[in-house]
Amino acid sequence: MGSSSRQGCESNPSPFAIPLFAAALAICSPPAAVAQVPPAAFVDAATVVPALIVDMRYAGAHNFVGRPIPGYDAARCRLTPPAGAALAEVARDLAPRGLVLKVFDCYRPARAVASFMRWARDLNDTAGKAEFYPQIDKRTLFRDGYIAARSGHSRGSTVDITLAEAGGRELDMGTPFDFFSPRSSPADPSVAGSARANRALLAAAMRRRGFRPYAKEWWHFTLAREPFPATYFDLPVR
Repeated sequence: MGSSSRQGCESNPSPFAIPLFAAALAICSPPAAVAQVPPAAFVDAATVVPALIVDMRYAGAHNFVGRPIPGYDAARCRLTPPAGAALAEVARDLAPRGLVLKVFDCYRPARAVASFMRWARDLNDTAGKAEFYPQIDKRTLFRDGYIAARSGHSRGSTVDITLAEAGGRELDMGTPFDFFSPRSSPADPSVAGSARANRALLAAAMRRRGFRPYAKEWWHFTLAREPFPATYFDLPVR
């Protein structure tokens, strides 16, 4: 997911109490718009993005928490239709290079963000530390922006993504996905050579089709013209 994946304003506890079949809205200031389209109407990106590799980390145990995350009832990449269409164009642009896209996270229910908040406050729960945050004190995750009360992923137009060869091998990006470290910043000067070039290639391809990068995570992009810029949904991924 990544730090930016968890960025946002202070949370209102009410979204996590809304019933399963209603969209939960987290409201910031200025007031958020209310949209009635639920995540069930989002597209399955694997059906619209050519050769997309789907590795939904929060549907399984290979993530910084070390277990499946609430809200991920299926390992599917759900996106708003505009985000899915734009991502398909990115894939088509990269195909002549022999490259494909690999996603780690897409739409993220608000209940998943709430579970990250609970995890961050439990200082004894460090199962994923060695792989995902070996040099970070868990007590600083909020302060340093790796964990926040709201995530743009819950609006349905944000992806955590990388580049891979057609056979599935990921390109070197200098750090793994969801690595809590300054090295994960796209502009970190300690990342050089092919990894730096690969980050630049991914960012340029995503920008070309309307996605904005995030300054702390090379893998995190949000559609600039997202249809629900102030609406945070809580239906599970199915």
